[in-house]
Amino acid sequence: MIRFILLALITMLAVAQDSVDATKLQADLARAQKTLLDWPNLNRYSAENAKLAPAASGEKRVVFMGDSITDSWGRRGGKFWPDRPYVNRGISGQTTPQMLIRFRPDVIALGAKVVVILAGTNDLAANTGPMTLEQIEANLESMAQLAKANGIKVVMSSVMPVCDYHRPQTARRQPEKIIALNQWIQTYCKKNKLVYLDYYSAMLDDSKMLKKEITEDGLHPNAAGYAIMEPLAEKAIAAALRK
Repeated sequence: MIRFILLALITMLAVAQDSVDATKLQADLARAQKTLLDWPNLNRYSAENAKLAPAASGEKRVVFMGDSITDSWGRRGGKFWPDRPYVNRGISGQTTPQMLIRFRPDVIALGAKVVVILAGTNDLAANTGPMTLEQIEANLESMAQLAKANGIKVVMSSVMPVCDYHRPQTARRQPEKIIALNQWIQTYCKKNKLVYLDYYSAMLDDSKMLKKEITEDGLHPNAAGYAIMEPLAEKAIAAALRK
């Protein structure tokens, strides 16, 4: 039923644009159907999770949960610790409710000792619909609670700054909301004895924007940006393991 509804909608749109293309139509339908049927994208890592060997005795496995900034780390830019038991479970475009749904298969089930959560920028941009700061905070808190209940140390990262030097970003991700969300994350970590990973302060320029030279689009870090993030993440992970 969903397939027929989607097909009808896409066909109507294509006809309205006088550009019916059967191949493109099928591709659009497949993408829309995938989004509806697997909204949190549980299938993205299902095969990799199945192949991942259980954590060895004494292994300090770290899972990075996040959006495109995490997803791109080591895949499109930077180095993602090839010699460490670190697992990348970022998915481009995701928001905190999507991450919360896949937290069990992509973090807990992998036997993580530490989880590094980097999330919130896409919530502010309303990628999956409008969200209040309180709703974002509740989802972050739920992920932290799930981790703690399963004996996983928690590192909660600040939302990174953005800039308009390359293309407009601040209209969708308002700097004042980023600051407010980061203040809540830092306070929550302090209150609950979690580790706060402050990428934000290290990536600001004198105008309180993301440094122009460490990004190509004003949102995602380039290799130079990941080079700043790497030692900060290492320090935070070490601190979490000591707790």
